[in-house]
Amino acid sequence: MSTSTDMHRKEAPKTVSIAIITVSTSRGLRQDKSGEWISNAATLRGHTVLTREVVPDNRQRIQDAIHAVATKDKPQIMIVTGGTGIGSTDVTIEAIRPLFSKQLTAFSCLFAQLSYHEIGSAALLSRATAGLIEDTVTFCLPGSLHACKLALETLIFPEIGHLARHAGQ
Repeated sequence: MSTSTDMHRKEAPKTVSIAIITVSTSRGLRQDKSGEWISNAATLRGHTVLTREVVPDNRQRIQDAIHAVATKDKPQIMIVTGGTGIGSTDVTIEAIRPLFSKQLTAFSCLFAQLSYHEIGSAALLSRATAGLIEDTVTFCLPGSLHACKLALETLIFPEIGHLARHAGQ
């Protein structure tokens, strides 16, 4: 690992502010197991969960929720779960990608690779992505609890402070 990466990690905040948005037509907060796990896992690691919402699978409603959270709560990290598949109602990616000022293209590749090792060729169905919306690093993850755990434990939590540091510069 490079010395500059080590230095950046050392200078990065240990805790960050997080917003969680679940996209679903069928779940409310009480049934949102992925959002609940993300909130609990983040809190156990010392991060601050600013908000947790459930919005319907509707492009405009997703964009409105993202914009409201980004401008009102100003989280350093936003995790959006659900609506990333290939079904006709899966519109999270189409709603959020135009809001990115920059994409974190490596995230999609790494998540697909990890998913392939876990679930085999079904990893083709995932369109998980990440990017910057204003100064907020935003991740779009599948709605499944297993996929959320995989992404957060393997990729996001280990780099969360580092990501927040660079996004805020």
